[in-house]
Amino acid sequence: MPTEIERKFFVINKDWENQASRSDRLTQGYLTQGGERSVRVRTKAGGKAFLNIKSSVNGISRLEYEYEIPHDEALEILENIALKPMVDKVRHIVKIGEHTWEIDVFSGENQGLIIAEVELGSEDEEFVKPDWLGAEVSGDPGFYNMNIPNQEWRKSYPEELLLKYGGTVHETIKYELEDCIDGC
Repeated sequence: MPTEIERKFFVINKDWENQASRSDRLTQGYLTQGGERSVRVRTKAGGKAFLNIKSSVNGISRLEYEYEIPHDEALEILENIALKPMVDKVRHIVKIGEHTWEIDVFSGENQGLIIAEVELGSEDEEFVKPDWLGAEVSGDPGFYNMNIPNQEWRKSYPEELLLKYGGTVHETIKYELEDCIDGC
């Protein structure tokens, strides 16, 4: 069974930008809301589209299935079936050591939120933590992508989150969305 093991962190400065090897604009819409699973459709620049199915989170692991689907059908699903609002973000790829980091810079209603994710082979796998990482938010449901459209992450912003994460949220929230590079 395909399993996703992922850790998520706030991004606290722009030091990662000159390390990005690729950037893609992503739009994703969810077909389910909350519960035991998420089902989403995602489009990427360049005409690629995917159907993604994930189980509920167990620690930092969950089952994940992803299938490429026709781009025109994905657009129809996003327009006519997906729950609103949808997630719009630019994903930047940064390689650090043996791991690939995905830095998601959210736009629209979620502008100011920047999250770095790294996928691991096991829950206890060690990895290099770059200086631009802030507090870990892996276990906080407000930062699961399926909850981003409803702005679950804003529920305790700013005072409670500032206290909870040692002040790192302030820098992340203020981080301005800039034009993406390389054809976003």
